[in-house]
Amino acid sequence: MSYFSTRNGTVVTASQAILTGLAPDGGLFVPSMFPQLGLRDIQAMQGLSYVEGAKQIVSAFLEDYSPGEVGASCYEAYGTGRFDDPGVAPLKNVDSNTFLLELFHGPTLAFKDMALQLLPRLLTAAARKQGEEREIAILVATSGDTGKAALEGFLDVPGTSCTVFYPKEGVSDVQKLQMVTTGGSNTRVIAVEGNFDDCQRGVKALFSSEDFRQKMAEKGKVLSSANSINLGRLIPQVVYYFSAYVDMIGRGVIPAGEAINFVVPTGNFGNILAAWYARAMGLPVAKLICASNRNDVLTDFFTTGTYDMRRMFHKTISPSMDILLSSNLERLLYEATDRDGALVKTWMEQLSAGGTYSIGQQRYEWLRSVFEAGCAEDSETLDEIRLMYGTRGVVLDPHTAVASCVLRKYRARTHDETPAVIVSTASPYKFAPDVVRAIHGKDAVAGLTALQCAESLNTLSGQPIPDQVRTLPEKPILHTVSCSATVDAMAAAVLEG
Repeated sequence: MSYFSTRNGTVVTASQAILTGLAPDGGLFVPSMFPQLGLRDIQAMQGLSYVEGAKQIVSAFLEDYSPGEVGASCYEAYGTGRFDDPGVAPLKNVDSNTFLLELFHGPTLAFKDMALQLLPRLLTAAARKQGEEREIAILVATSGDTGKAALEGFLDVPGTSCTVFYPKEGVSDVQKLQMVTTGGSNTRVIAVEGNFDDCQRGVKALFSSEDFRQKMAEKGKVLSSANSINLGRLIPQVVYYFSAYVDMIGRGVIPAGEAINFVVPTGNFGNILAAWYARAMGLPVAKLICASNRNDVLTDFFTTGTYDMRRMFHKTISPSMDILLSSNLERLLYEATDRDGALVKTWMEQLSAGGTYSIGQQRYEWLRSVFEAGCAEDSETLDEIRLMYGTRGVVLDPHTAVASCVLRKYRARTHDETPAVIVSTASPYKFAPDVVRAIHGKDAVAGLTALQCAESLNTLSGQPIPDQVRTLPEKPILHTVSCSATVDAMAAAVLEG
């Protein structure tokens, strides 16, 4: 299978797309076609382990990888004890037609592990296939969770290095500590004096800079990405949507073939795009509900057909969603235009120059046939955490609570009681102060450290504090570099490392 750029139709293989990350013209790589799984194929996945299901789906996209390469990579990622639940991505009941897909059982307690435990293995295999002997220099922009997941995934992987940029004041205390205490001989963490969009914009500019690429080449390095702009991040995420659906069939919640809804807390649009890819492959999906926090640019887009970044950026209690430039939406636009790369390029140029573009009524109606959208303020998020704990005994992190709140509002508005899966993207222990505050009030967390709040959360939930959080205060801070939010400053920070 070939892969095209969303902007000019450049054709590459899967391994080339994964190795380079971003297309030379600034576009994103997309598959030339979507492998199809019929209902019998989906039913046949019952009884498969997560590793076996992942091998089947990932292999369908990566035709220039051998089945042995994909199988070994999936086993190393998901089958060697890196996830603390044997199901890897377990599905939990909330009520008779609402479920939580828990994607936080990996080494960094966030859904980014689902792809970033597999990507390093796919990337190093891609380098071998392409005869690339230079060091693969991974550059990452993070709004909180991707950074640590990438650092963990690439930790001491031979022939690679991983540099993470994060917004200095835009992540939770636990997210920051997870990153700046990372060891390894090939990791760097750099705080940017700006927000996530500044980090992402800077990293994209570095990828597009021939001068920067040349300077890295002189150091014996070639650039690649672990952000969701990389195809190798997106494809592994398709797997757990099939896994959730198969689990629902197995439990007798739905008969095979009945469509369900997925509700996805969304920032950079990669996670929900993976759900759309699963649907394009044949997974029975009725609605994909895009859940945003106060940074509601996607809610407005799916309501009006106009993407408009010209708005205030808000720091919220769901920081991984504090994004105004949702990069992966470009891949969906490519499909909405019948793969018109020239039109997509025009829209992206309009966005870069003026901060907005509109897609027109026909394409808007095409999107709305599948997508719904909603948003939640911080106060609503806190209320949802308290409500779900009080009525269901379920403890949600703020990102998952945004999705739960949006689903509640969607059902009240539409009376659509289709079985729904809420994609739970992070452990509540990563955001313990806000979770405890939601349940017991702000006085309950006054003066407490993040670890002390985790101890309170342990009492509330009965779930043990993960070692990844419990041991953080004992770890030395190893990364203290910061830079301004300019491309030149970010380039200098990378080159000095």
